[in-house]
Formats: sequence, C-alpha cells, structure tokens
Amino acid sequence: MTAPVLVIGEALVDIVSGGPANGGGSAHGRNGKNGSKATPGGSPANVAVGLARLGLPTELVTRFGTDPYGDQLGAHLFGNGVQLTPGSVDPSFRTSTATAKLDAAGVASYEFDITWDPPALSLRRGCPAVHTGSIATVLEPGAEAIGRFLSSLASEPVTVTLDPNARPTITPDRVSTWGAVRELAATADLVKLSDEDCEFLRPGLSPDEIAAELLSVDRTKCVVITRGGEGAIGVSRAARVEVAAPAIEVVDTVGAGDSFMSALIAGLQSRDLLGAVRLEGLNEESLRDVVDYAVKAAAITCTRHGADPPTAAEHKAAWG
Repeated sequence: MTAPVLVIGEALVDIVSGGPANGGGSAHGRNGKNGSKATPGGSPANVAVGLARLGLPTELVTRFGTDPYGDQLGAHLFGNGVQLTPGSVDPSFRTSTATAKLDAAGVASYEFDITWDPPALSLRRGCPAVHTGSIATVLEPGAEAIGRFLSSLASEPVTVTLDPNARPTITPDRVSTWGAVRELAATADLVKLSDEDCEFLRPGLSPDEIAAELLSVDRTKCVVITRGGEGAIGVSRAARVEVAAPAIEVVDTVGAGDSFMSALIAGLQSRDLLGAVRLEGLNEESLRDVVDYAVKAAAITCTRHGADPPTAAEHKAAWG
C-alpha cells in the first residue's frame, strides 16, 4: 500500500481530570490547573495516530489553529507520522477542546468546546480506505460536507468505515441522531459502535438486532460492537464472532475505542480486505482475527493515561 488511508474529522485537545491515578499521563500531555492534563485528542485524530503507529500511511483532514493547543496537536500528529491535508492548520481558527472527567474506574465523560468546518474533501488515487466518525459527522457545517463526500464514493474502489461515537451532550435527540447515523452508515462498508452508543441510540435492542438493522442496506458488510471489558462482537453477512477482552489493570478508557478502530482497519489491510474488494472475502476466521487484534490494541491503551494507542511493535510484544 502506497496511498494513505484518509481519515476525516475533528482534532482537539482533551483536558483530563479525575480518575483512579490522576497526576500521571503520557509523554504528549501538558500539565494544567487543578491536576488536569491537556493531551491531543479527537476521535478521528486518535484513529489517524493509531493507524500511523501500526504502520499504515495516514492522511488526516481536520481543522485546528496555531494557538498553543494547536501547536501541541500539530507536534503530536506530525511526530507520529500523520500527514495533514492542506487547510487543516488554519491561523484564524481557535483549536477545539474536550474536557474529560474520569470517574473512580477511569471511565471518561466529556464536555466539548468545538467548531467543525473542514477544508475541501477529495479522494487521492489509490486510497484504500476512508474513515470518519464522532462529532465530525453530526456537527454542522462539516457534517453535511462529509455526507456529500461519502455519497460520492459509491462507485470508487475504496472501503469506507464509520464510528458514530455518539455524544449525547452534543446530540441529545436520540431519534434524529439514529436517523443521521443510519443515513451515513448506508454509505459505509463497516460500522463500529460501542455498547454505550447502542444504549443511547437504540435502547432496548440487542447488539445483534442493531447489527441486523445496519446490515440491511446493500453497502454495509460488517458491524462491530465493542463491549468494554467484555470484548467485542463482529457481525458480517457470512459470520458472527465474539471476542473476549484480556484481563488488564485499567488506568483510563480515554481513546480505547479509537485504538480499537485503527487496529480494526489495520487488521483488514493486513488481510488485503480494503480497497476495491470492500471486505469481500471477510470470512469467520478473518473476522475473528481482526476483532481480536483490535480488542488487544484497545486493552493496551486502557493501561495508559490518555489517548495513547500502541505501535505495531508494542502490540506484538504484548500479545505476540
């Protein structure tokens, strides 16, 4: 693979406070007031970093400023080998933030100060996959631009992946949000949800019922639902797998779902399932392998402070 995976969405700074071991942090964080720590984040940006750390060329379409938070983001992204499309760094733009409050178990809840207005979207020749999700897919004016772009890829030889990553504080109306997710999911080959997404978007339905809804359209071929410490479920047209999560000591869960998503894409690429094939050939064995790889990547992230996805070497060293 020579052309990079294209990731579209927000890059922001997570301001993290609380948790079972507050005061530590990863090397890319900055200490703040009251024991808080500012670390680069944003779900799509985290996915881009995770992909690059796993060895995939990666390009991110985003928007942040040249203020101190923006400088921190830029150093983090460039330092991890993520390419930025023209217009992603804008001196007139104020870098967005998310305040993450950790409970005693290290589970994060978020409040956002964000503006989302991306630069022009285009597809590079040979791009094997396009990924998007989270706030970028629901916050205007960028959400409409993403919707148009994904719709334009219907005949392109590229795999589209989506992680809605529902944020009730931004989109509290679950009915309209699920409608928007369904519309965007219909343009994606793979959709990843968390159990929290499912509980908010489709309360009362089982993961398999939700997967069946999303697989009812022609394009979508796989749905993966993460279940925190219980692992994940993968459902395709041909198979259903359940993968358990390894036992770990959780520091916090910030960025775990994004690490899972990047490892899922990387696992599919390693099996030549991206690009023009659009997941054709995703059998039970391959589905189990890629979900297991992703679960273990997320587990590593949960043992560290902040959104700190593993490299390919770290993943191999931990799990073989």
